[in-house]
Amino acid sequence: MTDADPTTILQGLRGSIDNIDAALIFLLAERFRCTKQVGVLKAQHGMPASDPAREEQQIARLKRLAAEADLDPAFAEKWFNFVVAEVIRHHRSAASDATDG
Repeated sequence: MTDADPTTILQGLRGSIDNIDAALIFLLAERFRCTKQVGVLKAQHGMPASDPAREEQQIARLKRLAAEADLDPAFAEKWFNFVVAEVIRHHRSAASDATDG
């Protein structure tokens, strides 16, 4: 046990959490920059916005990684599905823009 002030420990942990949250936001932004390019490419070549086979592979991969990282694989799948829904929305928008322009 430590004699450190619990408030000081809490502040330190919250600082770490804030830094991790910031990193996650920047990583998600970078991910969306990449998927936006994928959406434009798909739209230019008449490819479908979603790729169910790829999504299944990614879910299996992320669930494996989550288990290795001691994170609930079901949570990893929920997170992925949430992100992919937004990506597909962007891809459909890019496809619509491609046909309008």
